[in-house]
Amino acid sequence: MARTEADGAAGAAAPAWRGGYGLLWSAAVVSRFGDALRGTALPLLARALTADPLLIALVTAFGFAPWLLFGLLGGAVADRVEARRAMWAVDLLRGLLMAGFAVAVAAGAADIALVLALAFALTTLQTLFDNAATTLLPSVVPREALTAANARLMTGQEVVGRFVGGPVAPVLIGVSAALPFAADAATYLVAAALVAALRTAAPPRPPAASGRSLRREIAEGIRALWQDRVLRLVCLSVALGNVGIGALIAELVVVVKDWLGAGDVGYVVVTTGYGAGSVLGGLLAGRVIAAAGGQLRTLLLAGLAQTAVLVVFGTVRALWPAALALALFGFAGTVWNVLETTVVQQRSPTALLGRISSAFRTVSIAGVPLGALLGGAAAVAWGPNFPALVAAVLLGLGTLALLPVMRSGDSASPDSGQIPHTVP
Repeated sequence: MARTEADGAAGAAAPAWRGGYGLLWSAAVVSRFGDALRGTALPLLARALTADPLLIALVTAFGFAPWLLFGLLGGAVADRVEARRAMWAVDLLRGLLMAGFAVAVAAGAADIALVLALAFALTTLQTLFDNAATTLLPSVVPREALTAANARLMTGQEVVGRFVGGPVAPVLIGVSAALPFAADAATYLVAAALVAALRTAAPPRPPAASGRSLRREIAEGIRALWQDRVLRLVCLSVALGNVGIGALIAELVVVVKDWLGAGDVGYVVVTTGYGAGSVLGGLLAGRVIAAAGGQLRTLLLAGLAQTAVLVVFGTVRALWPAALALALFGFAGTVWNVLETTVVQQRSPTALLGRISSAFRTVSIAGVPLGALLGGAAAVAWGPNFPALVAAVLLGLGTLALLPVMRSGDSASPDSGQIPHTVP
């Protein structure tokens, strides 16, 4: 994608920390810390409550299913309500739910049914929160600073979640099984207060026609996603790639232990490499975009890089090359995620952003459970390294789906010409 003069001028744009963005970033990072605590503690609690593998697996399924059931509805509601109020109200409710759950755990009254109900309820609320957050960010930072803003958000969340929340969780569990959940409740309440403190004008929205149903509004969002050629092909690319990522995630421990023979220490090395690469990708995303010559071109290169390193991961039977491959995979993945979010925000009309982003998320997330099943089947049929190779094939196909856009040069933002690059 050729750079224009305006595009180059935008290259140095970065969000100001003062005011709305600093509060929003802080809320996201605090909330991610709580998520990391709960993400570690909840499966351990489930295992302590039941030895049934199916019930334990259902905890993950119940934490995932609401996106398929209510994701589109959450986007439609996000376009109807004021995003800031929706976000702090949802976080307040989630904080109260987690506080009640922590009390139940402390009292020994929690059972697996309560764990399943909590996982389902939290993700149901998240479908509204995440879509509202997507619509709020463009009203907090200038359009040309969205790439840097998304990169900083994702980097902060990755650092605090993987390198702070993850290590702290076992310490809290050692003190009390209820403590990680109480701390998670506190982070929700702090995040709600930070978002409530935002003093950002709501983006202008055309008045909703009387008698319009949510079903019709959801259909509008799906139609808008389909009619935008760039968004449609990026969504297809993400959906295919997420099938592959689902296969990799579900069987990563199998690849590391059974294929590499690396054991628990090797698994920690590989996942730490992935986390370090992800953080570095967030820090350098803007510079990578500028060096590559544009957002869509960078998406293509990131997808090709992820495909290549997964081939290495699935064929080179040694720990350190595998750890380096996963680090590069994380680096390219974060660059991809930053750009994916930014492209959706920049190309979507303000009044449709919640619905378009929810349709995009629903389509892309749907591939993950399918990929998990595919990865398990590949490991059984062909060997423990094949989930990585299946993932490489699917990410490669997803990347190739972007080629029609690259060939046609159809990369212009419908509202402001070319999508600008920014350097954080």
